[in-house]
Amino acid sequence: MSQVNEFNSYREKMNERILSQDNKVLKRFFSLDNQAYQAGALDVKTKELLGLVASMVLRCDDCIKYHLGTSYEIGVSKDEMFEVLSIANLVGGSICIPHTRRAVEYWEELESIS
Repeated sequence: MSQVNEFNSYREKMNERILSQDNKVLKRFFSLDNQAYQAGALDVKTKELLGLVASMVLRCDDCIKYHLGTSYEIGVSKDEMFEVLSIANLVGGSICIPHTRRAVEYWEELESIS
């Protein structure tokens, strides 16, 4: 199984388990997260790329994969993705380099399965 399929399957399975509990705070958090990435004063693409930069700087591999997948789905180009990674490395410093390696590997897999 590809890492893209593995990530998406695991995320979906665990989100279902989390949301199946009657926990109002978690359900509201998930809803707020979803609403935050909808078009508003900023378009969806800009918000996804901001999410990707923040995820890189915060060094959250799951978040990076999520935002890479969504960015790819909405038509972000490889050149745009690399510019985002360059900003993330500038802001986050060299600690982001390992995450950049994994992000590029994940992006290449997204390209190979579409």
